[in-house]
Order: sequence, then C-alpha cells, then structure tokens
Amino acid sequence: MASSAANILQKQFKELTRNPVPGFVVDLKDDNIFIWDVAIIGSPKTIYEGGYFKATMTFPEDYPFQPPMFRFNNDFYHPNVYSDGRLCISILHPPGDDPVSGEKAEERWNPTQSVESVLMSIISLLADPNCSSPANVDAGVAYRKDSEQFTAIVRAQVETSKKDIPEGFVMPKSEADFMLTAPPVIEEDENFWYDSGEDSEFDEDDFMSDNSSQE
Repeated sequence: MASSAANILQKQFKELTRNPVPGFVVDLKDDNIFIWDVAIIGSPKTIYEGGYFKATMTFPEDYPFQPPMFRFNNDFYHPNVYSDGRLCISILHPPGDDPVSGEKAEERWNPTQSVESVLMSIISLLADPNCSSPANVDAGVAYRKDSEQFTAIVRAQVETSKKDIPEGFVMPKSEADFMLTAPPVIEEDENFWYDSGEDSEFDEDDFMSDNSSQE
C-alpha cells in the first residue's frame, strides 16, 4: 500500500510543482515523498502579509484513504492551531461522521481529496477561523473579543517568520500574485492526425454496395 501512496504523492507533487497553489511553496524533506516542507506566504491586505510560515506535512502509508497531518514548525497564533503547531481543520480529520464534534462525513477527509484541496482549505481557514470549537481557546477569544491584541500577536509572528525566507527568494506582493490562474494549455501535437500517404482500405463504392444489398 505504501508504494501505491508513494505513486499518488509523486503525481500530486509533480502537479503542484508544475502548477503551484498561490501563496504556498512545497518541497520534499530529505527527498522523502511522505514528508513535505511547506511554506505559507502571508497574503497582502491581511494581518499575515509579509509572513513566511514554515510547516511540515506528513502523509500516512495508506494515503489517500487516511489524511495527512499538517503542523506549523514555529508558533502560529490562530484559533485552529494547537500549541504544538498541529492544524485543526475538518478536511484533515479521518473519514466518516463524528458524533462527538458533529462533523459530517462530507466535511472531513475522503480519498478524493488532494494536497491541493488541503492547501486551498488552509487559505480559507486563515481568513475565516472556526471559533466554534477552537484548538487554541485563548486565540479564539482574542479573535472574537479583542482584535487589537490578536492582530498584535500575529504581526509579531509575521516579523519573526521573515528570518525563514530563503536567500534569493522573491516574495509575492500583489494580490494578483495570489490569484489562481488556469493551468497552461498543452498544445495538441499537429502530427497526431496525419495523412499516411497510403490509400485507405475503406472504399466508398464498397460501402454503398453493401448498404444496397442490405435493403
């Protein structure tokens, strides 16, 4: 099963390398297809603007039947991030209904999900935290009742995160840099349809005579 998971992850990694999700940088950790280095780049006009937040995405050997785990490498003040950096988001919860949390199966992980869908969900969660069942209660309270304090803590972490920006890396700055674009169109091979130069075995007169005989 591990080899099947590795093949799927190789394809998804190749696709993300070819068509990156805006605001994310992904790479393999020590060339291990089951452990990915991920960086989240703070979007402009948000409190995360200018940040470069490193995280690790770890995949189980039975992926995609079970979800990966996403963990921030450094402190990340957010209602849906545990103190140890683990991200709490429905899409990363095991498949099936959960009567305890009330989450429905369609909200949780299923094998049709991919790394790309996880990253897109993280973008949404950063912009719109789920404070109904926070992983970090203090951050949840601050987000709802003391936005000034919440913003100050996040902005301090943004400044700290800048030390992790790789040398030579150009940070995207405009909103356009964070917008999804259509994947490049693969031009059809003009030689796909071609004239072989040989006479076709199909003969129109034979076809007509065959039809006439059947009438």
